[in-house]
Amino acid sequence: MLPRGRPRALGAAALLLVLILMGFFLFGGDLECERREQGDLGSFPCSLTPRVPPDGDLPADHGGRNRSDCVPLRPLPPKCELLHVAMVCAGHNTSRDVVTLVKSMLFFRKNPLHLHLVTDAVARNILETLFHTWMVPAVRVSFYDAEELKPQVSWIPNKHYSGLYGLMKLVLPGALPPALTRVIVLDTDVTFASDIAELWALFAYFSDEQVIGLVENQSDWYLGNLWRNHRPWPALGRGFNTGVILLRLDRLRQAGWEQMWKLTATEELLTLPATSLADQDIFNAVIKRHPGLVLPLPCIWNVQLSDHTLAERCYSEAADLKVIHWNSPKKLYVKNKHVEFFRNLHLTFLEYNGNLLRRELFGCPSPPPPEAEQLQRALAHLSEEDTCLEFRQQQLTVHRVHITFLPHEPPPPRPHDVTLVAQLSMDRLQMLEALCRHWPGPMSLALYLTDAEAQQFLHFVAASAVLSARQDVAYHVVYREGSLYPINQLRNVAMAQALTPYVFLSDIDLLPSYSLYDYLRASIEQLQLDSGRKAALVVPAFETLHYHFSFPNSKAELLALLDAGSLYTFRSHEWPRGYAPTDYARWREAQAPYHVQWAADYEPHVVVPRDCPRYDPRFVGFGWNRVAHIVELDAQVLTLRMAVRVRMGLLFPAKGAQLRGGGEAHSHLHRARLPPSNRSPGIWRTQSLENVPGPPSILLLRRDFCPWGKSLLLSPLDK
Repeated sequence: MLPRGRPRALGAAALLLVLILMGFFLFGGDLECERREQGDLGSFPCSLTPRVPPDGDLPADHGGRNRSDCVPLRPLPPKCELLHVAMVCAGHNTSRDVVTLVKSMLFFRKNPLHLHLVTDAVARNILETLFHTWMVPAVRVSFYDAEELKPQVSWIPNKHYSGLYGLMKLVLPGALPPALTRVIVLDTDVTFASDIAELWALFAYFSDEQVIGLVENQSDWYLGNLWRNHRPWPALGRGFNTGVILLRLDRLRQAGWEQMWKLTATEELLTLPATSLADQDIFNAVIKRHPGLVLPLPCIWNVQLSDHTLAERCYSEAADLKVIHWNSPKKLYVKNKHVEFFRNLHLTFLEYNGNLLRRELFGCPSPPPPEAEQLQRALAHLSEEDTCLEFRQQQLTVHRVHITFLPHEPPPPRPHDVTLVAQLSMDRLQMLEALCRHWPGPMSLALYLTDAEAQQFLHFVAASAVLSARQDVAYHVVYREGSLYPINQLRNVAMAQALTPYVFLSDIDLLPSYSLYDYLRASIEQLQLDSGRKAALVVPAFETLHYHFSFPNSKAELLALLDAGSLYTFRSHEWPRGYAPTDYARWREAQAPYHVQWAADYEPHVVVPRDCPRYDPRFVGFGWNRVAHIVELDAQVLTLRMAVRVRMGLLFPAKGAQLRGGGEAHSHLHRARLPPSNRSPGIWRTQSLENVPGPPSILLLRRDFCPWGKSLLLSPLDK
C-alpha cells in the first residue's frame, strides 16, 4: 500500500536533524560555511579544487585542497528536471548494497530519478522484482546486460576484487542511450548525506573541454613507494577516485573516448602486469595524458574511507559531508578516526523503512506506474467507517520483495527434484538450523521482516556454521507492511522462486524426517508423475508434545511410538477434520501409495508440480488458507496420492511449537480470512459460520467482526 500522511514526512525530517546534530557534536565548529563569490567555468571558487595546471602536473599537497573551507554556489537544477544515475551491479551482495545506496538518495532527493543499472542476470532478477514491488514515485529504472559488455573489457588483466565488472564504467558512454548527454556514475558502496541534485548542479562548472568530473584520491596510492616494488599506474599527483563520476557523455563520444582509453590501456599494459584498482587506473592514465579532460570536484562529494585515507583533511564539520565512500575491502570495519559517525549514518539507511520512501514529489507531475495508479484509486474508495478497513487495506498492499537476499547456488537440473517451500517471520529463525539438518535438498523460504530485522537475519546466518554452509537455500525477504500477516503471499513468493520441477508445501515449524527428501524423489519417479499426470503426493504428518525426541528410523518404530502415546497424528485433538481423509488407519497397513479422496476442510502437506495453482493472496493471518488451496487443487483435477513406504517421510512439529506460520510475534493476527468474492461460479459454495465445525482456537473470525462475516469459503460443490 502506498503510504500517506504527515507523520512519515515528519519522521524523515527528524532523522535528518538527528544526523546533523550528531555530526555537530562529533566534529564541532560553526555550521555556517563561509562561501566565496562564483569563479570562472572549469574551476571552483576556492582552494578546494584548483585548476589543473597546463602541464598536467599536480603537486602532492596543493594548498589545502582537501579542506572544506568553502562550498561553491551554483543554482540547483530545476525542481522537476530528470537526473540520470548509472551503476554497475553484479551478484547478490552488491544488489543489497544498491538498495542501501538508493535509500540514501531517495531520502534527500527532490528531483525525479532515472537509474541506469548495468547488471548480470542475478542482479537484474533481484532488482527488477524489488523496484517493481517498491513502486517509488518518480523513479525510472533501465537495465543493461553486463554479459554484452564483457567482451569490451575482458582483455584487460585486473587484480581488483570487483573483476570484470570493475572495468565496465569505461564503456558506459557507448552502452547508455545515445540521446543521454549527462550522467552521474556511482560505485555501489557509497552513501549519500545530501541531495543528489547538488552534485548534478556541478555539471554547470564544466568548461567546453572538460568531460569528466572526479574527486581527488584521498590516499598516497598513486604517489608510489607504499611498499617495495610498488608500481601504481600513472596519475596526476594523487590521482582521482572513480567512486563518484560526472560524465558528459556527448562530449566523450565526440572526443573518441573508446579509442582513447583502449589505446592508453594497451600501451600501459606493455610495462604493467594488470590493473590494481580496475577502471580507476585506466581513467587516471588517460587523465595523465589529457589533463584538460577532468574537472576536479570538491572532495566532500567522495569522502573516501580506506585504511590509509587522508579524508580528514576534507571535512571540518558534519554539514560538509555529501557522499561517503566505503572504498576499502573492509567496508564498515575500516579503521578511521570518525568511523563510528560514518557507520551510524550508513546503518541509518541500511535499516531505514523503505516503505516510507514511497512519497510523491509535490509539484512534479510524474505519471505513476499503472499498478500504482490502480491501487491509489482503490484506496481512495475505502471508507474509514468500514469495519473491515484493515483487511481491505491489507488486500491492496503491495509488499516490497527482495528475492534471493543471500548468495544462492541454483540446484543442478534433475527431473524428479523437490524444493521445500515455507514461510516464516523473525520469531521462527531458530527453526532454520534444524530444518537444514533434516532436509538436504533445495529450499525456498519467504521471510516477513522489517528492514532492520533483515539485517539481523544476515547476522544470524553469518553466525551459524550450518546455515552459512548451505548455498542451495534461497531466502526471499518480503518487507513488512500493515498489521496482518500475508501468509499466502509469502507462500506464493517462495513457490515462484523454486527452481525444481516439484515443490513440497510445508510449514516452518514442521521438521521432515531425514529420509523424506530422497523418498519423495524416488516416489515421483516410481509413480511417473513427470509424465503429465496431475497428482499431488500427501505426506502424513505427526506431532509430539515432548521437547526431547528422537526421530524414528522406520515405520515400525513410528507405529510403536504412536501406540505408546509419544506421537499423535497431526492435530488429531484440535482439528481432526483437517487430516481425516488421509485415513491413518489405512496408512498403518499400507505397503504402497494409495488414492486419497478429498473432503471438506482437508489441509494436508503436499508435494505438487511447481506450476500448480498459487495460494489465494487475499487470505491473511491464520486459518483456512491451506484448506482453500487444497480445494483448488482438487477442483483442478489433481489426484491426491498417499506416500506410505516403510522407509517413508515423516513430519513433526518443532519442539515447543504451538503456532504455524507467523508464530508468536503475529499470534494476534491469526484471525483473518478473505470474503468469498471473485471466485468462478460452480466451484465454491458458502457455509454459515454457525454451522462451521472446528474448535474456537482455529476459527477466530466472529460473526460480528465484518459485515460479510456470516459466510466463508469452505468447500467445493459435491461432485
